[in-house]
Amino acid sequence: MPPDPATATSASHAPWWRARRAELLDIARALDCAYVYARAEVGAAARALRTLRSIDRVFYAMKANAHPEILRTVVAAGLDLECVSRGELARALESCPGLAARRLLYTPNFAPREEYAWAFAQGATVTIDNLGLLREWAPLFEGREVMVRVDTGIGRGHHEHVQTAGDHAKFGVPLEELGELARLAAAARCRIVGLHAHSGSGVFEADSWSETAARLVEASGAFPGLKAINVGGGLGVPEQPGQAPLDLARVDAALAPVRARVPALEFWMEPGRYLVAAAGVLLARVTQTKSKGERRYVGVATGMNSLIRPALYGSWHEIVNLTRLDEPPAGPVTVVGPICESADVLGRERALPATREGDVLLVANVGAYGRAMGSSYNLREPAVEVII
Repeated sequence: MPPDPATATSASHAPWWRARRAELLDIARALDCAYVYARAEVGAAARALRTLRSIDRVFYAMKANAHPEILRTVVAAGLDLECVSRGELARALESCPGLAARRLLYTPNFAPREEYAWAFAQGATVTIDNLGLLREWAPLFEGREVMVRVDTGIGRGHHEHVQTAGDHAKFGVPLEELGELARLAAAARCRIVGLHAHSGSGVFEADSWSETAARLVEASGAFPGLKAINVGGGLGVPEQPGQAPLDLARVDAALAPVRARVPALEFWMEPGRYLVAAAGVLLARVTQTKSKGERRYVGVATGMNSLIRPALYGSWHEIVNLTRLDEPPAGPVTVVGPICESADVLGRERALPATREGDVLLVANVGAYGRAMGSSYNLREPAVEVII
């Protein structure tokens, strides 16, 4: 029996990077910019999720960070892997040789027919989210068992771009179309063995996953061969200092009565950011400082080519001067990168100490959707990755 989640180590605790400052500064001496991931933090988050009594299987949504060492860490902790592309599925197989195919969940969206066929050939569990797949590609699904992504109509999350349910979102089969889906699956001789829904990312309401589960349970009657309910991910990660973490014990308690209604079904969850966000920091060397009117700028060696979340989502990340950590602030500054875009801003009006060329800034909470969304825009390569 796993320990009570109320006593489990939370993935949101005092920043690990303070205790490892000297090690991080050593890394920065050789690199102008680098993503650094703390393997122990990823493992701790995985173990915390494993304490959820209402969840039978946890899949790591590897789109958040597909570094091979991260994949091996979460798999070693007992988690399975959720992939959204052929490339991710191939990375999972390459990084974790010997991993049983049943531990791979493939959840593509508007992918070509050949990808579905390839995923079936690898033995992965495949998810569909479009009636047209069964209408147009029926022979591909004959004799197969598949999951179905359902749009419950309720989107949540910290920004409209991460809300993945409702008419504005491209994902999932609407609840009102599930009857037709069941008919098409029967005609194609395809067995629906699981229902999946994901409402969005950055969710802190503990009853969000139980509400999703309840809607899927209500819909389960149309699928007599059902084996699993997948309540998705989106577990919130604190961003602002002092922000309360998501209470996993409350999430578990809210799920318990829903789970009790269908004891024959497994309950799955597929978080991504929760496992890796706090485990990653971005180190960037200061290249220039500048004043323009009343505004002061601190320029660093990388920007939105490494971390696009502030420009894309308006996300807030703590920024500190690691070289002068805990020195008193000298007034607000805007931290920018070297990319030729006005949106290339990592943080506005930040209270940093007097900062000079050569100092090392640290951007926190960037282990998820940081390097994974990086680009070589302006032909500037994104920050390299280091595991410690």
